[in-house]
Amino acid sequence: MLKRSTYTYLLAGALAVGTVACVPIEQQVQSSNATQSQLRYEDFVYDESIQSVQAYVATGFEEEVLEPPVVPINQTKPIILEFDRLNAAPNRLQAKLIHCDANWKPSTLSDSQFLNDFNEFFITDAQNSVSTRVNYVHYTFRVPRVKLSGNYLLVVQEEGGKLLLTQRFMVYQELVTVASKLGASLGPQGRETRQPVEFNVFYADYELVNPAAEVKAVMRQNFRWDNAKRLARPTYIHDAQRRLEYVFFEPSQLFKGLSEFRAFDTRSLDYKGVGVDEIDLQQNPALVFLQTDKSRSGLAYSQDPDINGKRIFGNRQYGNGDVNGDYTWVDFELQVSDKVPGEVYLQGDLTNWRQTEEAKLTFDAERQAYTGRMLLKQGYYNYYYTLKSGTAAPDDSYFEGSHFETGNDYDILIYYRPPGSRADLLIGYDRLYFNRK
Repeated sequence: MLKRSTYTYLLAGALAVGTVACVPIEQQVQSSNATQSQLRYEDFVYDESIQSVQAYVATGFEEEVLEPPVVPINQTKPIILEFDRLNAAPNRLQAKLIHCDANWKPSTLSDSQFLNDFNEFFITDAQNSVSTRVNYVHYTFRVPRVKLSGNYLLVVQEEGGKLLLTQRFMVYQELVTVASKLGASLGPQGRETRQPVEFNVFYADYELVNPAAEVKAVMRQNFRWDNAKRLARPTYIHDAQRRLEYVFFEPSQLFKGLSEFRAFDTRSLDYKGVGVDEIDLQQNPALVFLQTDKSRSGLAYSQDPDINGKRIFGNRQYGNGDVNGDYTWVDFELQVSDKVPGEVYLQGDLTNWRQTEEAKLTFDAERQAYTGRMLLKQGYYNYYYTLKSGTAAPDDSYFEGSHFETGNDYDILIYYRPPGSRADLLIGYDRLYFNRK
């Protein structure tokens, strides 16, 4: 007997995350012809038929999808964009690039100043899914080379102009040297929950004019944009050493370490993978019940392997998860002692780090739990639960806790606008692996 019967869900009104899941997949996709949003200069999906978007650097290694879309100017290893379009026939889609400034606003450069090609690219690599309950087309696109460093927005649309998705990527030049390191402890309270990262920018071989105003730095944790820290000016400028120093003295200036991510594995539907409690193959699509989660706030640090919020698609039975990976409903349940002061959302690459209606959980007073359901492609997933209260930023630590010992990836991007230039260049880049086990 299923732990949570379909009848129970219908009775409790919690069959779906919001109301979307009560609608057949075909109707969901057909409803995607709703009013189109204005172009957004961020990672965003405009059409509900678009799922499982990944942008990464093609390193040739098995887990290359975990690499963020950041490449040096030589671009010897290209950036790849992959995504699925559910319940649709193969179609020739178009892509174009937009050069952006450090704040992700469009620059005033013409296409010819950052591209050698005409800025209209067709996505012709389209494959139909094979023997899946949910039909889809899998698209793969190799991002074209650019001539200039900086921020870029990749826009994918139908030939008629209908927006489908936008994806950010960065190209950097090593004109300065960025050296990041573990910073000084902020004291017992800060050390328990925050991860002190500081860095220097050395510009011995590159002239920086007015660095206090023209150099901008961005620091990200696990390559997330939703909580990136934007630093308008360095803490200290050492002119004699030609060095910019970035150090932080307040806990609020540093990232919380949080906890290692929760995980589940649906790459096989023949047996229960990590985090899976039950699988109902009688449903169409198949229904996967995850093990009941509990809050980890206040618990001691636990060293669990993770992939820092990302996901790896796959199908262990047939291989080639690109086209053999099926879509399943995945049920989440977070046990609580009482209703919390805010809205509860799933968090991670599986939600594009956004608080969407599909990622919102519903409080079930009878079960004393927040429950939700998402349609997800077979794979290995990381995720958090987060609390959103009013206009405040989402609080991942409310349910997950926070620890200095947690392993996280940090990267630092250095932008500079030369005198007389109309564009912010990305002149330096560095990565720091904090407490990697």
